[in-house]
Amino acid sequence: MSRLQLRPWRLLSSPPRGIRGLALLALTALSLAAGSDCPCPEPELCRPIRHHPDFEVFVFDVGQKTWKSYDWSQITTVATFGKYDSELMCYAHSKGARVVLKGDVSLKDIIDPASRASWIAQKVNLAKTQYMDGINIDIEQEVNCLSPEYDALTALVKETTDTFHREIEGSQVTFDVAWSPKNIDRRCYNYTGIADACDFLFVMSYDEQSQIWSECIAAANAPYNQTLTGYNDYIKMSINPKKLVMGVPWYGYDYTCLNLSEDHVCTIAKVPFRGAPCSDAAGRQVPYKMIMKQINSSISGNQWDKDQQAPYYNYKDPAGHFHQVWYDNPQSISLKATYIQNYGLRGIGMWNANCLDYSGDTVAKQQTEEMWEVLKPKLLQR
Repeated sequence: MSRLQLRPWRLLSSPPRGIRGLALLALTALSLAAGSDCPCPEPELCRPIRHHPDFEVFVFDVGQKTWKSYDWSQITTVATFGKYDSELMCYAHSKGARVVLKGDVSLKDIIDPASRASWIAQKVNLAKTQYMDGINIDIEQEVNCLSPEYDALTALVKETTDTFHREIEGSQVTFDVAWSPKNIDRRCYNYTGIADACDFLFVMSYDEQSQIWSECIAAANAPYNQTLTGYNDYIKMSINPKKLVMGVPWYGYDYTCLNLSEDHVCTIAKVPFRGAPCSDAAGRQVPYKMIMKQINSSISGNQWDKDQQAPYYNYKDPAGHFHQVWYDNPQSISLKATYIQNYGLRGIGMWNANCLDYSGDTVAKQQTEEMWEVLKPKLLQR
């Protein structure tokens, strides 16, 4: 791990003009004033991380203090989707890991270049104020291929990347994409343009039943073949594998079965989503820690679907309704992680790190360690 760099942030490079420019300078002044008081025990921990690892382990954190129990020997980036935690920032920096903001904005608001510039300026100044190392842009909105939002989104990513790289040395700008580039959930994005514009894409290889076009039955959150087909499609678009980080789910879906057949086929309610007649909205998301507690009292025990290469189980609720829970475990994740090695992807990550049991219970501790361990590249495991 490289030594933390001590070079301070630079001021905005070119003097802005007009009212918007004055506002930008005011924001900058405020951020620098706020930034003069580093919350870390050692001032150098407030400096941005500049080292770029060969293998990325990208962690989403949604709040609370479970981060204290994460496997920091692996983590390279933490995307903070919960409340800002200066203690987390200081600790991550002490481990050489980046901490990045969440970036979300209505696409209708960034068609205008001036509005994009204003949004970017706010995010850069927030990052400086909070001693962050970049931003993860998480925009999962519908985009029509022929709409002005199509080009505006690509421009937003490029301009955000250019500005962050200029203002915070060593900073990282990433963009979250669906498991496939084929207009999932009516998201027609310029994937090659966006990949070129940012440091890398975080591929959300989960919620793959958000649009169910075939039978309305419960299925894996991230089926093996379907997941890898998505990466093949991105690579076929001439996106460099080093621009792709594989996202895996540390949660599953609990479906109420309208009917559960003897061969474990769970028919689910028809809940349409973005044009599809059925979707995973018929179920509810459950974290891995809850799944591990429930599986031992299930009526089926752990089952394995050979076609989808994923585990599931069935249980009956107090009202007498049958449920089927699909999830990912070390076995299913390891199969997909092998693809990372074979095709030279940038790394791996998860939504989200808070889903595991960090209580210290003996069984839970082993289950949690196994989920972290499976993230390691196979070459490092030998």
